[in-house]
Amino acid sequence: MSSDNALSEFVDLLYGELHRIASAKLRGERAGHTLQPTALINEVYVKLVAGQERHFEDRAHFLAVASRVMRQVLVDYARARAAHKRASDAVPLTTGLAVASNGGVEPVDLLHLNRALEQLAQEDASLAQLIEMRYFGGMTAEETAQATGQSVHVVRHDLRLAQAWLRRSLAQ
Repeated sequence: MSSDNALSEFVDLLYGELHRIASAKLRGERAGHTLQPTALINEVYVKLVAGQERHFEDRAHFLAVASRVMRQVLVDYARARAAHKRASDAVPLTTGLAVASNGGVEPVDLLHLNRALEQLAQEDASLAQLIEMRYFGGMTAEETAQATGQSVHVVRHDLRLAQAWLRRSLAQ
């Protein structure tokens, strides 16, 4: 069996889970966004198979890679929308996350989150990867621990640390 066929079968097995994750990422969006869960999954799939052979050790490894690819697709989409925003009344793609702002709670723009994650990665790449796997991949602490080779306790601790770092960064 070729690696493309193996990847296709693997993705088929996890399609429902990928669709659930994509739906969750897009559910909190304001009216007017145009990216649908199936289109997001299709873009992720194309990026997963485009141009290189991929070997996934297990489900957790696949989800970790898919998390990164989903982030890339969503950020590319948000950048394209931001570029067209001046020409139309398009609203920015948000994250479904919120931070305290001026006495209220504001949704976090995906591009702001991406910049914050890039800054976090410069300080500690493993913390940024945990956020990516949790938020973009919908991975549990157990799945993340398996993918990173860490204990669940360490993953949960580091995830709390990373989330606190992001909250401070995004609130500025």
